[in-house]
Amino acid sequence: MQFSKIYSAQTIGLTAHIIDVEVDLSRGLHAFSLVGLPSTSVDESRDRVSAAIKNSGFTSPKQKNQKIVIALAPAELKKEGSHYDLAIALAYLAASDEITFNPEEKIFLGELSLDGKLRPIRGALLLAQAAQKAGFTEIFVPSENANEAALVTGIIVRGVQTLTEVIEHLDNENPKTIAVHVRNETKKDSGKNNHVVDLAHIKGQDFAKRALEISAAGKHNLAMWGPPGTGKTMLAEAFPHLLPELTEQEVLEVTGIHSVLGTLKNEIVTHPPLRAPHHTASYPSVIGGGSIPKPGEITLAHRGVLFLDEFPEFDRRVIESLREPLEEGRIRIARSKGHDAFPARFILLAAMNPCPCGKYGSEERCTCMPGTLASYQRKLSGPIVDRIDLWVKVAKINHDKLSDIKKGEGTEIVCERIAKARALQTARFANHPHAITTNNEMRAEDVEQFITLSLSVRAVFNASALRLKLSPRAYHKTLKVARTIADLAASPDVLEEHVLEALAYRPTDLHNAFC
Repeated sequence: MQFSKIYSAQTIGLTAHIIDVEVDLSRGLHAFSLVGLPSTSVDESRDRVSAAIKNSGFTSPKQKNQKIVIALAPAELKKEGSHYDLAIALAYLAASDEITFNPEEKIFLGELSLDGKLRPIRGALLLAQAAQKAGFTEIFVPSENANEAALVTGIIVRGVQTLTEVIEHLDNENPKTIAVHVRNETKKDSGKNNHVVDLAHIKGQDFAKRALEISAAGKHNLAMWGPPGTGKTMLAEAFPHLLPELTEQEVLEVTGIHSVLGTLKNEIVTHPPLRAPHHTASYPSVIGGGSIPKPGEITLAHRGVLFLDEFPEFDRRVIESLREPLEEGRIRIARSKGHDAFPARFILLAAMNPCPCGKYGSEERCTCMPGTLASYQRKLSGPIVDRIDLWVKVAKINHDKLSDIKKGEGTEIVCERIAKARALQTARFANHPHAITTNNEMRAEDVEQFITLSLSVRAVFNASALRLKLSPRAYHKTLKVARTIADLAASPDVLEEHVLEALAYRPTDLHNAFC
Protein backbone atom coordinates (compact mmCIF):
# COMPACT_ATOMS: atom_id res chain seq x y z
CA MET A 1 0.00 0.00 0.00
CA GLN A 2 1.41 3.33 -1.05
CA PHE A 3 -1.50 5.54 -0.03
CA SER A 4 -3.55 6.03 3.14
CA LYS A 5 -6.06 8.49 4.53
CA ILE A 6 -6.79 9.18 8.18
CA TYR A 7 -8.99 11.82 9.78
CA SER A 8 -8.11 14.60 12.18
CA ALA A 9 -9.60 18.00 13.02
CA GLN A 10 -8.74 21.58 13.96
CA THR A 11 -10.36 24.76 15.18
CA ILE A 12 -10.34 28.09 13.36
CA GLY A 13 -11.54 30.69 15.81
CA LEU A 14 -14.23 28.78 17.70
CA THR A 15 -15.31 26.66 14.73
CA ALA A 16 -14.05 23.07 14.36
CA HIS A 17 -13.31 21.50 10.97
CA ILE A 18 -12.67 17.87 9.99
CA ILE A 19 -9.31 17.50 8.22
CA ASP A 20 -8.28 14.64 5.90
CA VAL A 21 -4.67 13.54 6.43
CA GLU A 22 -3.50 11.85 3.21
CA VAL A 23 -0.10 10.19 2.73
CA ASP A 24 1.37 9.10 -0.60
CA LEU A 25 4.65 7.16 -0.91
CA SER A 26 6.64 6.78 -4.13
CA ARG A 27 10.11 5.59 -5.12
CA GLY A 28 12.96 8.05 -5.46
CA LEU A 29 15.45 10.09 -3.47
CA HIS A 30 14.29 10.88 0.03
CA ALA A 31 11.89 13.81 0.22
CA PHE A 32 9.37 14.68 2.90
CA SER A 33 6.88 17.34 1.94
CA LEU A 34 3.78 18.58 3.73
CA VAL A 35 1.14 20.51 1.77
CA GLY A 36 -2.20 22.13 2.56
CA LEU A 37 -1.28 25.58 3.93
CA PRO A 38 0.63 24.31 6.98
CA SER A 39 1.86 26.77 9.60
CA THR A 40 5.35 26.48 11.08
CA SER A 41 4.09 24.31 13.96
CA VAL A 42 2.45 21.92 11.49
CA ASP A 43 5.45 21.88 9.14
CA GLU A 44 7.74 20.97 12.03
CA SER A 45 5.69 17.82 12.61
CA ARG A 46 7.90 16.07 10.04
CA ASP A 47 10.76 15.97 12.52
CA ARG A 48 8.58 15.16 15.54
CA VAL A 49 6.77 12.36 13.71
CA SER A 50 9.98 10.85 12.29
CA ALA A 51 11.62 10.70 15.73
CA ALA A 52 8.45 9.38 17.42
CA ILE A 53 8.10 6.60 14.84
CA LYS A 54 11.75 5.57 15.24
CA ASN A 55 11.57 5.59 19.06
CA SER A 56 8.36 3.55 18.96
CA GLY A 57 10.17 0.61 17.31
CA PHE A 58 9.52 1.32 13.62
CA THR A 59 11.77 2.51 10.81
CA SER A 60 12.05 6.28 10.60
CA PRO A 61 10.74 7.82 7.36
CA LYS A 62 14.09 9.64 7.04
CA GLN A 63 15.95 6.32 6.80
CA LYS A 64 14.13 5.29 3.64
CA ASN A 65 14.78 6.40 0.06
CA GLN A 66 11.26 7.35 -0.82
CA LYS A 67 9.27 10.45 -1.63
CA ILE A 68 6.71 11.20 1.07
CA VAL A 69 3.87 13.61 0.37
CA ILE A 70 1.47 14.46 3.20
CA ALA A 71 -1.61 16.47 2.25
CA LEU A 72 -3.94 18.14 4.74
CA ALA A 73 -7.31 18.75 3.13
CA PRO A 74 -9.22 20.94 2.49
CA ALA A 75 -6.22 22.85 1.23
CA GLU A 76 -7.77 26.32 1.47
CA LEU A 77 -7.91 26.19 5.30
CA LYS A 78 -4.85 27.44 7.13
CA LYS A 79 -3.51 24.56 9.27
CA GLU A 80 -2.25 25.51 12.70
CA GLY A 81 -1.18 23.58 15.79
CA SER A 82 0.74 20.44 16.60
CA HIS A 83 -2.24 18.12 17.10
CA TYR A 84 -1.88 16.55 13.62
CA ASP A 85 1.17 14.54 14.72
CA LEU A 86 -0.70 11.40 15.76
CA ALA A 87 -2.77 11.27 12.56
CA ILE A 88 0.29 11.90 10.36
CA ALA A 89 2.30 9.15 12.10
CA LEU A 90 -0.51 6.59 11.77
CA ALA A 91 -1.19 7.55 8.14
CA TYR A 92 2.49 7.09 7.24
CA LEU A 93 2.72 3.72 9.00
CA ALA A 94 -0.44 2.56 7.22
CA ALA A 95 0.86 3.72 3.81
CA SER A 96 4.18 1.93 4.35
CA ASP A 97 2.33 -1.31 5.36
CA GLU A 98 3.87 -1.37 8.83
CA ILE A 99 0.41 -1.35 10.43
CA THR A 100 -3.00 -2.35 9.12
CA PHE A 101 -6.31 -1.05 10.42
CA ASN A 102 -9.62 0.46 9.32
CA PRO A 103 -9.48 4.25 9.81
CA GLU A 104 -13.15 4.89 9.00
CA GLU A 105 -15.26 6.63 11.64
CA LYS A 106 -12.16 7.37 13.73
CA ILE A 107 -10.58 10.73 14.59
CA PHE A 108 -6.98 11.03 15.82
CA LEU A 109 -5.68 14.05 17.74
CA GLY A 110 -2.46 14.64 19.64
CA GLU A 111 1.01 16.15 19.61
CA LEU A 112 3.89 13.64 19.67
CA SER A 113 7.03 14.07 21.71
CA LEU A 114 10.26 12.68 20.28
CA ASP A 115 9.95 9.49 22.35
CA GLY A 116 6.43 8.79 21.09
CA LYS A 117 4.45 10.11 24.07
CA LEU A 118 1.35 12.23 23.50
CA ARG A 119 1.11 15.79 24.76
CA PRO A 120 -2.20 17.56 25.46
CA ILE A 121 -3.85 19.77 22.86
CA ARG A 122 -6.22 22.72 22.79
CA GLY A 123 -9.87 22.60 21.82
CA ALA A 124 -10.53 18.91 22.48
CA LEU A 125 -14.17 19.55 23.41
CA LEU A 126 -15.02 21.49 20.24
CA LEU A 127 -13.15 18.95 18.11
CA ALA A 128 -15.02 16.06 19.72
CA GLN A 129 -18.34 17.85 19.11
CA ALA A 130 -17.44 18.36 15.43
CA ALA A 131 -16.44 14.70 15.10
CA GLN A 132 -19.71 13.53 16.63
CA LYS A 133 -21.77 15.79 14.33
CA ALA A 134 -19.83 14.55 11.29
CA GLY A 135 -20.78 10.95 12.06
CA PHE A 136 -17.54 9.66 13.58
CA THR A 137 -17.99 7.06 16.30
CA GLU A 138 -14.58 7.06 17.98
CA ILE A 139 -12.01 9.72 18.91
CA PHE A 140 -8.45 9.26 20.18
CA VAL A 141 -7.06 12.10 22.30
CA PRO A 142 -4.18 12.53 24.77
CA SER A 143 -5.16 11.21 28.20
CA GLU A 144 -4.97 14.76 29.65
CA ASN A 145 -7.80 15.82 27.30
CA ALA A 146 -10.07 12.80 27.89
CA ASN A 147 -12.04 14.47 30.71
CA GLU A 148 -12.92 17.34 28.46
CA ALA A 149 -13.77 15.28 25.36
CA ALA A 150 -15.95 12.95 27.46
CA LEU A 151 -18.49 15.77 27.89
CA VAL A 152 -19.65 14.97 24.35
CA THR A 153 -22.22 12.20 24.15
CA GLY A 154 -22.66 9.87 21.19
CA ILE A 155 -18.96 9.25 20.54
CA ILE A 156 -16.42 6.86 22.10
CA VAL A 157 -13.57 8.75 23.76
CA ARG A 158 -10.23 6.96 24.23
CA GLY A 159 -7.52 8.73 26.20
CA VAL A 160 -4.06 7.53 25.10
CA GLN A 161 -0.55 8.18 26.36
CA THR A 162 1.79 6.92 23.61
CA LEU A 163 1.90 6.21 19.88
CA THR A 164 2.67 2.56 20.66
CA GLU A 165 -0.49 2.29 22.76
CA VAL A 166 -2.62 3.49 19.83
CA ILE A 167 -0.93 1.10 17.39
CA GLU A 168 -1.41 -1.89 19.70
CA HIS A 169 -5.08 -1.00 20.09
CA LEU A 170 -5.56 -0.78 16.32
CA ASP A 171 -3.75 -4.08 15.66
CA ASN A 172 -6.15 -6.37 13.79
CA GLU A 173 -4.45 -9.58 14.94
CA ASN A 174 -3.79 -9.04 18.66
CA PRO A 175 -5.43 -5.79 19.78
CA LYS A 176 -4.82 -4.32 23.25
CA THR A 177 -7.97 -2.42 24.04
CA ILE A 178 -7.76 1.15 25.35
CA ALA A 179 -10.40 1.81 27.98
CA VAL A 180 -13.29 4.06 27.03
CA HIS A 181 -13.28 7.30 29.02
CA VAL A 182 -16.75 7.85 30.40
CA ARG A 183 -18.32 11.12 31.44
CA ASN A 184 -18.73 10.34 35.13
CA GLU A 185 -14.95 10.35 35.48
CA THR A 186 -14.72 14.01 34.59
CA LYS A 187 -13.27 16.39 37.09
CA LYS A 188 -15.21 19.59 37.60
CA ASP A 189 -13.93 22.92 38.77
CA SER A 190 -16.43 24.99 40.72
CA GLY A 191 -14.59 28.14 39.78
CA LYS A 192 -14.48 29.21 43.43
CA ASN A 193 -11.16 29.57 45.17
CA ASN A 194 -10.31 29.41 48.83
CA HIS A 195 -10.21 33.18 49.11
CA VAL A 196 -13.87 34.11 49.19
CA VAL A 197 -14.99 37.64 49.99
CA ASP A 198 -18.28 37.25 51.84
CA LEU A 199 -20.75 40.12 51.72
CA ALA A 200 -20.97 39.93 55.53
CA HIS A 201 -17.32 41.03 55.71
CA ILE A 202 -18.02 44.27 53.83
CA LYS A 203 -18.95 47.07 56.22
CA GLY A 204 -21.70 49.43 55.12
CA GLN A 205 -22.27 49.97 51.38
CA ASP A 206 -25.77 48.48 51.63
CA PHE A 207 -26.85 50.25 48.46
CA ALA A 208 -23.93 48.79 46.50
CA LYS A 209 -24.49 45.29 47.91
CA ARG A 210 -28.14 45.49 46.91
CA ALA A 211 -27.06 46.45 43.39
CA LEU A 212 -24.77 43.40 43.27
CA GLU A 213 -27.71 41.20 44.22
CA ILE A 214 -29.91 42.67 41.50
CA SER A 215 -27.13 42.37 38.95
CA ALA A 216 -26.50 38.71 39.76
CA ALA A 217 -30.22 37.87 39.76
CA GLY A 218 -30.99 39.34 36.34
CA LYS A 219 -27.51 39.47 34.71
CA HIS A 220 -27.58 43.26 34.63
CA ASN A 221 -24.47 45.34 33.90
CA LEU A 222 -23.21 47.33 36.88
CA ALA A 223 -20.89 50.32 37.32
CA MET A 224 -19.52 51.55 40.65
CA TRP A 225 -17.79 54.87 41.15
CA GLY A 226 -16.34 56.60 44.17
CA PRO A 227 -13.09 57.71 45.84
CA PRO A 228 -10.20 55.24 46.25
CA GLY A 229 -10.36 52.88 49.21
CA THR A 230 -14.15 52.78 49.56
CA GLY A 231 -14.46 49.06 48.81
CA LYS A 232 -15.18 48.94 45.06
CA THR A 233 -12.64 46.20 44.39
CA MET A 234 -13.75 44.23 47.43
CA LEU A 235 -17.35 44.37 46.24
CA ALA A 236 -16.23 43.20 42.82
CA GLU A 237 -14.37 40.26 44.37
CA ALA A 238 -17.51 39.21 46.22
CA PHE A 239 -19.70 39.40 43.13
CA PRO A 240 -18.73 36.15 41.29
CA HIS A 241 -19.72 34.09 44.32
CA LEU A 242 -23.29 35.36 44.03
CA LEU A 243 -23.75 33.78 40.60
CA PRO A 244 -25.42 30.37 40.23
CA GLU A 245 -23.63 27.41 38.63
CA LEU A 246 -23.69 27.16 34.84
CA THR A 247 -26.31 25.01 33.16
CA GLU A 248 -25.21 21.90 31.26
CA GLN A 249 -25.37 23.68 27.91
CA GLU A 250 -23.45 26.66 29.29
CA VAL A 251 -20.77 24.30 30.67
CA LEU A 252 -20.19 22.99 27.15
CA GLU A 253 -20.04 26.53 25.70
CA VAL A 254 -17.64 27.96 28.27
CA THR A 255 -15.41 24.90 28.53
CA GLY A 256 -15.06 24.79 24.76
CA ILE A 257 -14.01 28.45 24.57
CA HIS A 258 -11.43 28.15 27.34
CA SER A 259 -10.08 24.93 25.87
CA VAL A 260 -9.42 26.50 22.47
CA LEU A 261 -7.72 29.52 24.02
CA GLY A 262 -5.56 27.45 26.40
CA THR A 263 -6.99 28.69 29.70
CA LEU A 264 -8.78 25.50 30.76
CA LYS A 265 -6.01 23.95 32.88
CA ASN A 266 -7.36 20.40 32.59
CA GLU A 267 -10.61 21.24 34.33
CA ILE A 268 -14.23 21.59 33.29
CA VAL A 269 -15.71 25.02 33.93
CA THR A 270 -18.97 24.78 35.86
CA HIS A 271 -19.00 28.24 37.48
CA PRO A 272 -19.31 31.56 35.59
CA PRO A 273 -15.80 32.71 34.65
CA LEU A 274 -14.34 36.00 35.88
CA ARG A 275 -12.02 37.94 33.59
CA ALA A 276 -10.30 41.09 34.85
CA PRO A 277 -7.88 42.51 32.26
CA HIS A 278 -5.63 45.40 33.31
CA HIS A 279 -6.55 48.82 31.98
CA THR A 280 -3.36 48.85 29.88
CA ALA A 281 -4.53 45.78 27.94
CA SER A 282 -4.49 46.24 24.16
CA TYR A 283 -7.56 46.41 21.97
CA PRO A 284 -7.07 42.95 20.35
CA SER A 285 -6.45 41.27 23.71
CA VAL A 286 -9.75 42.56 25.15
CA ILE A 287 -12.05 42.62 22.12
CA GLY A 288 -10.32 40.05 19.93
CA GLY A 289 -8.49 40.40 16.63
CA GLY A 290 -5.35 39.43 14.76
CA SER A 291 -4.80 38.87 11.02
CA ILE A 292 -6.77 35.65 11.48
CA PRO A 293 -9.51 36.70 13.98
CA LYS A 294 -9.15 35.22 17.44
CA PRO A 295 -11.31 35.78 20.55
CA GLY A 296 -10.33 38.18 23.32
CA GLU A 297 -11.14 38.69 26.99
CA ILE A 298 -14.82 39.49 26.35
CA THR A 299 -15.27 36.03 24.82
CA LEU A 300 -13.40 34.39 27.68
CA ALA A 301 -15.91 36.15 29.96
CA HIS A 302 -18.85 34.59 28.06
CA ARG A 303 -21.58 33.47 30.51
CA GLY A 304 -19.57 35.07 33.29
CA VAL A 305 -18.23 38.43 34.47
CA LEU A 306 -15.98 40.97 32.79
CA PHE A 307 -14.52 43.16 35.53
CA LEU A 308 -12.96 46.37 34.25
CA ASP A 309 -11.29 48.20 37.12
CA GLU A 310 -10.35 51.82 36.48
CA PHE A 311 -12.88 51.76 33.63
CA PRO A 312 -12.18 55.22 32.12
CA GLU A 313 -8.44 54.42 32.01
CA PHE A 314 -9.03 51.81 29.30
CA ASP A 315 -8.33 52.78 25.72
CA ARG A 316 -11.33 54.62 24.28
CA ARG A 317 -11.51 52.12 21.39
CA VAL A 318 -11.86 49.29 23.90
CA ILE A 319 -14.68 51.03 25.79
CA GLU A 320 -16.62 51.96 22.65
CA SER A 321 -16.21 48.47 21.18
CA LEU A 322 -18.22 47.09 24.09
CA ARG A 323 -21.39 48.54 22.57
CA GLU A 324 -22.17 45.60 20.29
CA PRO A 325 -21.45 42.74 22.74
CA LEU A 326 -23.38 44.48 25.55
CA GLU A 327 -26.38 44.74 23.24
CA GLU A 328 -26.21 41.55 21.18
CA GLY A 329 -24.09 39.15 23.24
CA ARG A 330 -21.50 38.65 20.50
CA ILE A 331 -18.66 40.45 18.72
CA ARG A 332 -18.01 40.48 14.98
CA ILE A 333 -14.39 40.81 13.87
CA ALA A 334 -13.39 41.39 10.25
CA ARG A 335 -9.75 41.33 9.16
CA SER A 336 -7.85 41.00 5.88
CA LYS A 337 -7.42 37.22 6.27
CA GLY A 338 -10.84 36.38 7.57
CA HIS A 339 -13.87 37.38 9.57
CA ASP A 340 -15.74 35.69 12.40
CA ALA A 341 -18.30 36.25 15.16
CA PHE A 342 -17.56 35.18 18.72
CA PRO A 343 -19.96 34.83 21.68
CA ALA A 344 -19.64 37.55 24.32
CA ARG A 345 -22.68 37.45 26.60
CA PHE A 346 -21.25 38.62 29.92
CA ILE A 347 -22.08 40.80 32.91
CA LEU A 348 -20.04 43.99 32.73
CA LEU A 349 -18.81 45.00 36.17
CA ALA A 350 -17.03 48.36 36.02
CA ALA A 351 -15.30 50.31 38.79
CA MET A 352 -13.91 53.81 38.54
CA ASN A 353 -12.74 56.84 40.43
CA PRO A 354 -14.53 60.18 39.94
CA CYS A 355 -11.33 61.66 38.48
CA PRO A 356 -7.69 60.65 37.89
CA CYS A 357 -6.62 61.69 41.41
CA GLY A 358 -9.79 60.18 42.87
CA LYS A 359 -10.74 63.15 45.07
CA TYR A 360 -13.27 64.98 42.90
CA GLY A 361 -16.58 65.51 44.71
CA SER A 362 -15.14 64.42 48.08
CA GLU A 363 -14.09 66.40 51.13
CA GLU A 364 -10.50 66.45 49.91
CA ARG A 365 -9.24 68.88 47.30
CA CYS A 366 -9.05 67.56 43.76
CA THR A 367 -5.62 68.15 42.16
CA CYS A 368 -6.65 67.39 38.55
CA MET A 369 -6.34 70.08 35.89
CA PRO A 370 -9.67 71.13 34.32
CA GLY A 371 -8.66 69.74 30.94
CA THR A 372 -7.57 66.43 32.46
CA LEU A 373 -10.83 66.11 34.38
CA ALA A 374 -12.93 66.87 31.29
CA SER A 375 -10.97 64.37 29.18
CA TYR A 376 -11.40 61.70 31.87
CA GLN A 377 -15.16 62.16 32.05
CA ARG A 378 -15.54 62.17 28.26
CA LYS A 379 -14.10 58.64 28.13
CA LEU A 380 -17.60 57.34 28.86
CA SER A 381 -19.93 58.19 26.01
CA GLY A 382 -23.69 58.40 26.27
CA PRO A 383 -24.26 55.06 24.45
CA ILE A 384 -22.01 53.27 26.95
CA VAL A 385 -23.74 54.88 29.92
CA ASP A 386 -27.09 53.81 28.47
CA ARG A 387 -25.97 50.18 28.16
CA ILE A 388 -25.07 49.89 31.84
CA ASP A 389 -28.19 49.03 33.83
CA LEU A 390 -27.09 49.89 37.38
CA TRP A 391 -25.03 52.90 38.47
CA VAL A 392 -23.92 52.96 42.09
CA LYS A 393 -21.99 55.56 44.04
CA VAL A 394 -19.67 53.96 46.62
CA ALA A 395 -19.07 56.62 49.26
CA LYS A 396 -16.56 56.69 52.09
CA ILE A 397 -17.46 54.85 55.28
CA ASN A 398 -16.96 56.52 58.65
CA HIS A 399 -14.67 54.82 61.12
CA ASP A 400 -17.43 54.06 63.58
CA LYS A 401 -19.13 51.82 61.03
CA LEU A 402 -15.82 50.17 60.12
CA SER A 403 -15.25 49.20 63.75
CA ASP A 404 -18.82 47.92 64.20
CA ILE A 405 -18.71 44.17 64.99
CA LYS A 406 -22.25 43.65 63.72
CA LYS A 407 -22.31 41.79 60.42
CA GLY A 408 -24.79 42.19 57.59
CA GLU A 409 -26.32 39.52 55.37
CA GLY A 410 -23.87 36.89 54.21
CA THR A 411 -23.31 35.69 50.66
CA GLU A 412 -25.13 32.41 51.32
CA ILE A 413 -28.40 34.12 52.26
CA VAL A 414 -28.25 36.46 49.26
CA CYS A 415 -27.50 33.51 46.96
CA GLU A 416 -30.71 31.82 48.08
CA ARG A 417 -32.77 34.82 46.97
CA ILE A 418 -30.88 35.02 43.69
CA ALA A 419 -31.48 31.32 43.01
CA LYS A 420 -35.23 31.75 43.58
CA ALA A 421 -35.31 34.80 41.29
CA ARG A 422 -33.40 32.90 38.59
CA ALA A 423 -35.88 30.01 38.87
CA LEU A 424 -38.77 32.41 38.23
CA GLN A 425 -37.01 33.76 35.14
CA THR A 426 -36.23 30.28 33.84
CA ALA A 427 -39.91 29.36 34.11
CA ARG A 428 -40.97 32.66 32.51
CA PHE A 429 -38.79 32.19 29.43
CA ALA A 430 -39.06 28.40 29.18
CA ASN A 431 -40.58 28.44 25.69
CA HIS A 432 -38.91 31.60 24.40
CA PRO A 433 -37.93 31.31 20.69
CA HIS A 434 -34.53 32.95 21.33
CA ALA A 435 -33.72 30.72 24.33
CA ILE A 436 -33.21 33.61 26.77
CA THR A 437 -33.03 32.79 30.47
CA THR A 438 -32.75 36.10 32.35
CA ASN A 439 -34.46 39.48 32.39
CA ASN A 440 -31.53 41.39 30.96
CA GLU A 441 -31.68 39.32 27.76
CA MET A 442 -35.20 40.52 26.96
CA ARG A 443 -35.70 42.45 23.73
CA ALA A 444 -38.07 45.39 23.29
CA GLU A 445 -40.92 43.12 22.23
CA ASP A 446 -40.25 40.86 25.22
CA VAL A 447 -40.50 43.81 27.60
CA GLU A 448 -43.99 44.54 26.28
CA GLN A 449 -44.99 40.89 26.61
CA PHE A 450 -43.55 39.97 30.00
CA ILE A 451 -43.68 43.25 31.94
CA THR A 452 -47.11 44.62 32.63
CA LEU A 453 -47.59 47.78 34.71
CA SER A 454 -50.82 49.00 36.22
CA LEU A 455 -52.07 52.39 35.05
CA SER A 456 -50.95 54.12 38.25
CA VAL A 457 -47.48 52.52 38.21
CA ARG A 458 -47.03 53.33 34.52
CA ALA A 459 -47.98 56.95 35.16
CA VAL A 460 -45.37 57.24 37.92
CA PHE A 461 -42.74 55.56 35.78
CA ASN A 462 -43.40 57.68 32.68
CA ALA A 463 -43.29 60.89 34.72
CA SER A 464 -39.96 59.86 36.26
CA ALA A 465 -38.56 58.80 32.89
CA LEU A 466 -39.48 62.20 31.46
CA ARG A 467 -37.86 64.02 34.38
CA LEU A 468 -34.67 61.93 34.12
CA LYS A 469 -34.67 62.24 30.30
CA LEU A 470 -34.28 58.50 29.81
CA SER A 471 -33.52 57.32 26.29
CA PRO A 472 -35.69 54.50 24.88
CA ARG A 473 -32.87 52.05 25.63
CA ALA A 474 -32.53 53.29 29.24
CA TYR A 475 -36.34 53.20 29.54
CA HIS A 476 -36.45 49.49 28.67
CA LYS A 477 -33.40 48.69 30.79
CA THR A 478 -35.01 50.30 33.83
CA LEU A 479 -38.13 48.19 33.29
CA LYS A 480 -36.01 45.04 33.10
CA VAL A 481 -34.25 45.96 36.35
CA ALA A 482 -37.65 46.56 37.96
CA ARG A 483 -38.76 43.11 36.81
CA THR A 484 -35.68 41.58 38.50
CA ILE A 485 -36.37 43.49 41.72
CA ALA A 486 -39.92 42.12 41.65
CA ASP A 487 -38.56 38.59 41.14
CA LEU A 488 -36.29 38.99 44.17
CA ALA A 489 -39.37 39.94 46.16
CA ALA A 490 -41.27 36.98 44.64
CA SER A 491 -43.86 39.42 43.32
CA PRO A 492 -45.80 38.35 40.20
CA ASP A 493 -46.40 42.01 39.31
CA VAL A 494 -44.03 44.94 38.98
CA LEU A 495 -45.16 47.38 41.65
CA GLU A 496 -44.44 51.07 42.18
CA GLU A 497 -41.77 50.34 44.80
CA HIS A 498 -39.90 48.12 42.32
CA VAL A 499 -39.99 50.79 39.64
CA LEU A 500 -38.79 53.51 42.01
CA GLU A 501 -35.89 51.37 43.22
CA ALA A 502 -34.89 50.65 39.61
CA LEU A 503 -34.95 54.36 38.80
CA ALA A 504 -32.61 55.03 41.72
CA TYR A 505 -29.84 53.22 39.82
CA ARG A 506 -30.01 55.49 36.76
CA PRO A 507 -27.60 58.45 36.50
CA THR A 508 -29.30 61.71 35.62
CA ASP A 509 -26.48 62.51 33.21
CA LEU A 510 -22.85 61.64 32.69
CA HIS A 511 -21.56 64.51 34.81
CA ASN A 512 -23.70 63.61 37.80
CA ALA A 513 -22.53 60.04 37.54
CA PHE A 514 -19.13 61.19 38.64
CA CYS A 515 -19.99 63.65 41.33
